[in-house]
Amino acid sequence: MKIVSVVGARPEFIQAMPVSRAISDSHQEILVHTGQHYDYKMSQQFFDELEIPTPHYNLGVGSGSQARQTAEMMVNMEDVLLKESPDYVIVRGDTNSTLAAALIASKLGIPFAHIEAGERSFNRRMPEEINRIVVDALADRHFCVSHTAVRNLHAEGIRDSVFQVGDVMLDALLFARPLARTKSAVLARLGIQPQKYALATIHRAANTDDPLRLKSILSALDQTGETIILPMHPRTRKALEALDLQLTDSLRIIDPVGYFDMLTLEENARLIATDSGGVQREAYYMGIPCLTLRDETEWVGTVDVGWNKLVGAEQQAILENWFSFSPPAEHPFIYGDGTAAQLIAGILNNVPND
Repeated sequence: MKIVSVVGARPEFIQAMPVSRAISDSHQEILVHTGQHYDYKMSQQFFDELEIPTPHYNLGVGSGSQARQTAEMMVNMEDVLLKESPDYVIVRGDTNSTLAAALIASKLGIPFAHIEAGERSFNRRMPEEINRIVVDALADRHFCVSHTAVRNLHAEGIRDSVFQVGDVMLDALLFARPLARTKSAVLARLGIQPQKYALATIHRAANTDDPLRLKSILSALDQTGETIILPMHPRTRKALEALDLQLTDSLRIIDPVGYFDMLTLEENARLIATDSGGVQREAYYMGIPCLTLRDETEWVGTVDVGWNKLVGAEQQAILENWFSFSPPAEHPFIYGDGTAAQLIAGILNNVPND
């Protein structure tokens, strides 16, 4: 088949690598980058490090409101799909890139698969939750990370097209971690020692677009007294500038980092605090305790087994758990065994070529 594979943001670049490798022997893949993440450290660096081929198309959409960004993606995506006339489309995750590609593929009658289907936060105030629900309602194949995701789809009446395959981000991590250990010098560059710092990431609109939540989170991090490395998303940096918040030197704000540096920072941290779904899972795979700076999470499995704790944006909750949170000794496989991409490729190999 000719397959158009769509990416637009950091987690999707990571997810694309193992799937592209798995399907390359049997299918022609046309990689489309929407340009949702366009900063080099948020985009091209991931392609370089993971040796992902240069996308055949870069739609160059960039930032914008939810409506404008999605609309521009849809217009450009329609041009690509009409020109390429693929047999199949692959989308992944919950971004506006995912939604735009899914809507256009569906309207053009092109079947598509959704990787990471069935995840639900059950908070429809999140743009990502709306994207997930709409994409899953339209998808022809649903590739799920966990049994929880399968159950969510069944509850919505989606059954026959559902496959539990595990997490392709685990596939990518298992491939990239040995390379990161040899190629990343981020600890030396920052002058930090393993287990002597915490790592934080903040990027979701619910936190960055709400000045009170963002100020509460950053103030709590600053009050821990621990060295915290905070690679700052451009949207978060812009929101921080508007706060006029005075922070101490213990909270070290740095530019976004590449995948190898991020894996190294995660693997060597004492603790991770994040609002990112991808970082929650990477923390779990690394065996690092995680505090999630949200009121809910799609990745409930990590919470259920005790390695992730929801603390929201309240200073008191963050500070109370910062040094006291301690996961159990048990660390089961809850999102597959690192073979998700091969399972996806096997299923796609048996898709009827109409």
